[in-house]
Amino acid sequence: MSKTRKILLAIIALAVFIYLALPYYAKQALVHQMPGIEDYQIFDNRIVRAGNHQPWQVDEKYNTVEIADSTRDKMAFYEPVAFLIIQDQKILYEEYWDGFNEDTLSNSFSMAKGIVSLLIGAALDDGYIENLDQKVGEFIEAYNEGGKEEVTIRDVLTMSSGLDWDEAYASLFSPTTESYYGNDLRSLVKNLDMMEQPGVRYYYRSIDTELLAMIVESATGRNISDYCSEKYWKKMGAKHDALWSLDEKEGMEKAFCCFNSNARDFARWGQLILNNGSWNGRQLVSEDYVHATTSPADHLIDNEGKHVDYYGYQWWLIEYNGITIPYMRGILGQYVFAIPEKNAVVVRLGHKRSEELIGPNRKDIYVYLEAAFQVLK
Repeated sequence: MSKTRKILLAIIALAVFIYLALPYYAKQALVHQMPGIEDYQIFDNRIVRAGNHQPWQVDEKYNTVEIADSTRDKMAFYEPVAFLIIQDQKILYEEYWDGFNEDTLSNSFSMAKGIVSLLIGAALDDGYIENLDQKVGEFIEAYNEGGKEEVTIRDVLTMSSGLDWDEAYASLFSPTTESYYGNDLRSLVKNLDMMEQPGVRYYYRSIDTELLAMIVESATGRNISDYCSEKYWKKMGAKHDALWSLDEKEGMEKAFCCFNSNARDFARWGQLILNNGSWNGRQLVSEDYVHATTSPADHLIDNEGKHVDYYGYQWWLIEYNGITIPYMRGILGQYVFAIPEKNAVVVRLGHKRSEELIGPNRKDIYVYLEAAFQVLK
């Protein structure tokens, strides 16, 4: 055997040894690489059951108003798969790319955070949670020690839990990678340490949303998929069952990321916000909670020392054309915008977002709002 071949075999053997020694989540990350919008196919999932379908009406001006070519070019750069505009609860504009259509599932990514917030609101309305200033330790035993005793539900809702967390998407060994590809979310949440005093500094932590899901689970005695189905998905008339990806078979929902649905059904969350929590005259979540959810947590300071005027209870806020727009957002450019002054919902799904920030908002957001306002009159 030649020296070169021996070296090559040694390198291969070393690589195999290193791979086998890696933790489960790191192996999965190496196999699957970067997250994609159809990752529900690689995870176990729990069904969020739909009920009787309440179809959107179609506006008489459906797809008759064009988006400017220059705007469309900017949209195309970010590899869209769906763009939907609903006004006055009627579909005004709709377009799909890359083989997607009105029924195709896509990962919500962090848009799911807004859904989990609304589940907290439902549990509050149902009396499972007394108030948002309750300590997390009343629901999760591990939060009665280790300096975590003062963390409240409100702190977690506003991303100010103070938990030690690294929101790093490109690192193989970051806790964010472990949360996405790992198989024991409950242990990950319970074993977190404190980094700072809660309720003071806003710091975006996906794990805060997972903690909220565990609170809902503990308070209601039900998994969040079933609770979501009962409180919202059936009542909002979703056309299709959704899939919520799990950390393992029959395990815990990846609550911070992985609610899988389609553009038309995602739009229902935006419409619920426009309706101040009601649906067809039925209050699904209290108006007060919706107002608080879409109001800035301006008692908090961010990393730049500024008061937070762009985030509420797991929902983002953006000022555009003098309008405050609440919205959900995901890491690959998943967005649901609720535009009160236009009584409109805008959904964008796709493969890519801008890496450039304008304040706290991704640059591509302005492209989709530009397109929407060209259609909305």
